[in-house]
Amino acid sequence: MSKKQKYTFIDLFAGAGGLSEGFIKAGYEALAHVEMDKYACQSLKTRAAFHWLDDHQKLDVYENYLRNKKENEDGSKLWSAVPSSVTDKVIQAAIGDDTIQQIFHKIDTLIEGRTLDLIVGGPPCQAYSYAGRARLGKEMEKDPRNELYLYYVQFLDRYKPQMFVFENVMGIRDAKGGGPFQDLKKRVRALGYEIEDRTQIASDFGVLQKRERVIIIGWRKENENGNSTSYHYPELRVKPSKYQVMKDLFADLPIRNAGEGTMNGIVNYTKGLKEMPYLKESGIRGKMSFTTEHVVRPLNDNDREIYLIAVNLWKEGVRLHYAKLPERLQKHKNKHKFSNRFCVVNPNGVSHTLVAHIAMDGHYYIYPVEKPTLENVRSISVREAARIQTFPDDFFFEGPRTAVLKQIGNAVPVLLAYEIAKELKQQL
Repeated sequence: MSKKQKYTFIDLFAGAGGLSEGFIKAGYEALAHVEMDKYACQSLKTRAAFHWLDDHQKLDVYENYLRNKKENEDGSKLWSAVPSSVTDKVIQAAIGDDTIQQIFHKIDTLIEGRTLDLIVGGPPCQAYSYAGRARLGKEMEKDPRNELYLYYVQFLDRYKPQMFVFENVMGIRDAKGGGPFQDLKKRVRALGYEIEDRTQIASDFGVLQKRERVIIIGWRKENENGNSTSYHYPELRVKPSKYQVMKDLFADLPIRNAGEGTMNGIVNYTKGLKEMPYLKESGIRGKMSFTTEHVVRPLNDNDREIYLIAVNLWKEGVRLHYAKLPERLQKHKNKHKFSNRFCVVNPNGVSHTLVAHIAMDGHYYIYPVEKPTLENVRSISVREAARIQTFPDDFFFEGPRTAVLKQIGNAVPVLLAYEIAKELKQQL
């Protein structure tokens, strides 16, 4: 393979592009991203523009965009500064019976006869998640998202990549009695693929987050000549982490209180990169001398009191139990369901799993402030959440704060995707 040629992939149900970012970091080229959410598509376009500008030594254009961006402004000024072919890779569409042919047509045009090496992606996981099933019970079995894997199979059938990566929550194996998962395996094997699923924990691969996901990998059993391939599930090497959330992930960001910061505000680091070895090794500090989106949601007085209790308890190694709060602070009748809704991020190890619910409130991601007071307790900032997911600091998420937090919570951690991409590249 010549240096100029890169392995190629398309990303289905792409979200803001955590999987894509990991594969691009490993040297792959994205040919298309398919995503239904408007703001996630805007983030994908902005990131595609960043990569093009970086490849063409024009990152000053990106820097100017960030420095001059106005609140509530989309990325049009940046997107117009790169060839339209760069942002045309982002296809905003919900994958379904009425759209799939149109999506195929657009991807065919983007690929232009090139070989497609990989398909990556993970259908929205709410329909498979244990939390979703616990909340909605039998109703969840009627959720049309249960069937989205069928469209993924249609993409495999049409584009016949060498390999594919399908990421999802732990519950995919036994959702609806395990029927969809067994059907997925049967269908891809009928197309000439072998398939294997393993549980991967993000914290094993340099991510400061204990996030468990099922990573399904498939590969063609035979090549074009009918000979057996040597592809297999990659042996991902576990990297024991010596780093901690507070001192290694958060410590160089300026102090913020609840309600402080703006999405577009330029944020200068309080420590040099030499003092932050984890951020240097992981590449999280990115290619700019500053970051953005270090914004914290506001807090009401009631929640301030709860946060203060939660952080003080955590210092004694105890998690807050909602039913044990003073009665005047309890605003939810269902104390059993709400028992662990207030949770402090572990400062001395890795964070618990970041999920899309962070878009609704920050109670489950309370910042582990060292000397807590009613004035300084808060939830983690948008940028801190992005760092937990190992997005680089130069990754700008488009959209209002709530939409951005949803994008971050739904993402695959970039470093996990990178480790998978590296190992698959060895086989390709």
